Amino acid sequence: MESAREHGQAGMIEPKTPENEQQRQLAVERYEILDTLPEACFDDITALISDISGAPISLITMLDRDRNYLKSHHGVPFSESPRNISFCGHAINSDDEILIIKDARLDDRFHDNPLVSEFDAIFYAGVPLQTPDGFKLGTLCIYDHKPRQLSEQTVSIMLRMARQIEQLLDLRLKNSLLLSTKNQLENHNEELSEFARVISHDIKSPLTNLLYLTDALIEDAESTQGSQLSDSLVRIKNSATCLAEYADELLDYYLSGDANRDHTEQTDISELFREVQLLCGSRAQTSIRFSTECESAALNKASICQILLNLVCNAIKYSDKEQTEIKIHCAQKGDNISFSVTDNGMGIPLGKLDDIFELFRTTSNVDRDGHSGTGLGLNTVKRVIDGLGGEIWVTSTIGTGSKFTFTIPLAQCQWGQNRKAA
Repeated sequence: MESAREHGQAGMIEPKTPENEQQRQLAVERYEILDTLPEACFDDITALISDISGAPISLITMLDRDRNYLKSHHGVPFSESPRNISFCGHAINSDDEILIIKDARLDDRFHDNPLVSEFDAIFYAGVPLQTPDGFKLGTLCIYDHKPRQLSEQTVSIMLRMARQIEQLLDLRLKNSLLLSTKNQLENHNEELSEFARVISHDIKSPLTNLLYLTDALIEDAESTQGSQLSDSLVRIKNSATCLAEYADELLDYYLSGDANRDHTEQTDISELFREVQLLCGSRAQTSIRFSTECESAALNKASICQILLNLVCNAIKYSDKEQTEIKIHCAQKGDNISFSVTDNGMGIPLGKLDDIFELFRTTSNVDRDGHSGTGLGLNTVKRVIDGLGGEIWVTSTIGTGSKFTFTIPLAQCQWGQNRKAA
């Protein structure tokens, strides 16, 4: 058999650089597969293709800047070769689904290629591997030491296996991105934990000073100013004490990764309601009443307190009535404990009820000071409830008021007499 060189042909032709080489190279690097350890999912494919085709060499290649990196190499001991002599460099430039070189010795591009002259790479078939956006990363290819042809069935199998490799590469990339995101979230959570500790210290210090100062003022008022001022100072002290305890509970809640699900404590429901009432402050134009069918329950006190505070403060903030009336109720609903907050406020437009819990979604209403909401509060409420495995919904009538109801799975509940407080 006469070779191309014996016909007076010029030397081998190096593969052209694709016009989109810069973007293609970035795609290769994005997959983070260069110089990685062997992976069975890829090695199994090259071994299978070699068995099916009868070719002694089967490769999965990635075209790097100046080399052909062999991610999986069945039948050869090396893991890379120069790109300028690679058959795969020509394959990614081809518009065909598969590039087949029946006898490289007779092909102008390869006749004196070192892979042909030194390693007897006579037959080649390569299927380009593409990203979803069309960049060609490398190939699934086979080599043989003699001229040959491929059956239609073998070509079909190689094309389908190339698609499987592309899916494996995409899954590998997605897993890598998920792992990277997970690591970023862990670092972010560590920063948030440290931030929470700093904030807790910065809040607790002035609260502690306020409590000491209030105690001193109470003693002075009792001896010089009479009981009226003393009673007012006692209410201030109680509010500050409750706020300090709430800050501690919230800090514990956010520093504990499993707090939403696992951290529960037996909680006096009426006492919980009184703390919410105290934290919301007292206004002459606001009436907060509560009732409960449950004497105590094992629940995450900090999270329930956070939810109720948000709902009650919203009811006060968006009241358009001269006298604001708010009712808080607790009851058992099957295996759940149910809380409701009912107000006599301006109500929520019917078209807004489905999306008020979405981030940055607000109603067209403004509060009593003329300010619009941020859309953060109710989204936070829903996220906390979701974390507890519960649900929340709202019913509302324009001009009459709204009722927010949420349920939380209950591990333990002790039932007692119905209690009410004005």
